[in-house]
Amino acid sequence: MSKQSTVTLIESLFGQTKEYVDTRIQLLKLKAIDKTSSVASAVAVGVALFVIFFIFFVIFNIGIALLIGDLIGRSWAGFLILAVVYAIVGLVVFKMRDKLFKIPVAGMLIRKFL
Repeated sequence: MSKQSTVTLIESLFGQTKEYVDTRIQLLKLKAIDKTSSVASAVAVGVALFVIFFIFFVIFNIGIALLIGDLIGRSWAGFLILAVVYAIVGLVVFKMRDKLFKIPVAGMLIRKFL
């Protein structure tokens, strides 16, 4: 083998290596975009469902409070009773926040990104 052909082979090897690295970088970018779009779409669906559920929940609870107040004879009492119930539920959720939210959400995000 001549010196010229060795140099040409080395240049060809470096060229192919550069193309390989460029292709790998492009592949990693595309994978990152895919994962990001997947997470973003999941968040968008979650937000939309949360808003719809929240509106339903508020209207439903107003109806329950009015019903309780009507049964008791004082409309304000229905709202007060419902507020106490939600205060108790809120305290329970606050005490169990790591188990209910932190661990499952972290696990979901890790699964989505990996």
